[in-house]
Amino acid sequence: MEPEPSDPRLTGEIDVDDATVKAVGLLTEAWETVQIAHGHLYAFHQLTGSADFKLEEAVKALRDAGHGGLATRLETELLGRNVLPGRWTFQVVEDYEDTYYEPFREFEREGRELTGGLRHLWEAGLKRDRRTPGQPGHEATPAAVPGDSGSGMG
Repeated sequence: MEPEPSDPRLTGEIDVDDATVKAVGLLTEAWETVQIAHGHLYAFHQLTGSADFKLEEAVKALRDAGHGGLATRLETELLGRNVLPGRWTFQVVEDYEDTYYEPFREFEREGRELTGGLRHLWEAGLKRDRRTPGQPGHEATPAAVPGDSGSGMG
């Protein structure tokens, strides 16, 4: 059997001490959590915008059904209302990105410099330790999968 093509992170020959791998791994895990939060913030943005457009439809339907008083109050007091003082959702997203997301991203990149720019060293160590070389489904890289072009798409 030919040796498997390998990702250098999977050989165990990277010269980064275990404490640094762990510390940078924790920083990266925190960054991944921030990315999930960022996605949820976009969901909040999109869902709130969708609700506002649906409210607009409800206002029209209420007015058409003869409930002009409620329709007018909804239109003037709730439709287009700020979600936080002075802010629509896009402004919340922008403030989050500028104040927290982007600085966090830069710190994660700076932390990764401690590993020579290599990502996911902790996970690569897990893969190295947990897989069974030569077993189907345990290939080191997509290129090692028989019949795979290396795209990861089978």
